[in-house]
Amino acid sequence: MWGAGGCCRTSSPNSLLEVVLVSAPIAVGLDGSPESMAGARWAARDALRRNLPVRLVHVWNWHPHPGETSDGLEAQRHWAQRIPREAAAELARQYPALDIVIDQVGGQPAAVLPVVAEEAELLVLGSPRIKGISGFLIGSASLATVACAERPVVLVRAGESAEDEHQRDKAGLPSTDTAYRDVVLGLDLARPCDELLEFAFDAALQRPAGLRVIHCWKLPSAYKYRDATVGSTPESALAAQQAHALTEMLRPWRDKYPAVEVMAESVPGRPAEHLVTASADTSLLVVGRRSSHSPIGRHIGPITLAVLHHSSAPIAVVPHA
Repeated sequence: MWGAGGCCRTSSPNSLLEVVLVSAPIAVGLDGSPESMAGARWAARDALRRNLPVRLVHVWNWHPHPGETSDGLEAQRHWAQRIPREAAAELARQYPALDIVIDQVGGQPAAVLPVVAEEAELLVLGSPRIKGISGFLIGSASLATVACAERPVVLVRAGESAEDEHQRDKAGLPSTDTAYRDVVLGLDLARPCDELLEFAFDAALQRPAGLRVIHCWKLPSAYKYRDATVGSTPESALAAQQAHALTEMLRPWRDKYPAVEVMAESVPGRPAEHLVTASADTSLLVVGRRSSHSPIGRHIGPITLAVLHHSSAPIAVVPHA
């Protein structure tokens, strides 16, 4: 571990089981890209807030070439080992109080990373930023991991910095000395989920930040053909009903987390559009993914998938029943 003693612990490149940690770590999937390092820095800050170690995992999918010599193989292995080692050295310089474990594992990333996630508090992956757009370009391995992982997965875009988690200062400039931006939670009242609510409230508490809960609804087609009652319309009646249901859903969580300021929004419209708009001013966007199997296997729902591609903030995808 990198820590006060300045040492580093590395596991075998062929095993996920030789790293023994007292606490479940924040795990990071590293591939040597700038976006994966942005994810590693985000994970380091989150780990320090939670007083947890960081586990840097490089998945090495090595295929020997015909006629390759032992020297060539050793050169590849040495290059691959540099990725987690250099990342750990950079994080140790930037965050000297952070405990870091480095690990190299052979295999396919889409198969290995969900296993890494099972052994972690959460898994952090980097994603390239779409040119000219503030959203994400999600690779197949990242999508497969999000679809299969049984623990929360956070996606961080290239260029994400500590200042992006905070509000601008009085001069309108990026700063880490200002308050954190709110955490935003997308909540579906038809499928309430304790894991999702717990994660969002805890994320807001750890920063500390406010929690903005967004629930979206739409007016059923049948309502459009009903006569409006005096002083009310079907839409306003449904809006009041949905707002009340959201208030009742959040009541026990407000009691459990009294230090978290909650802003509940029950709004008509498309959930993905509201959440993508909200991502422009949040430190973390939290959405859910149903972990139950379908006839065609596990998949990411359309709302979560749209948010993954178009959010301008880090996204936590929390699996739930």
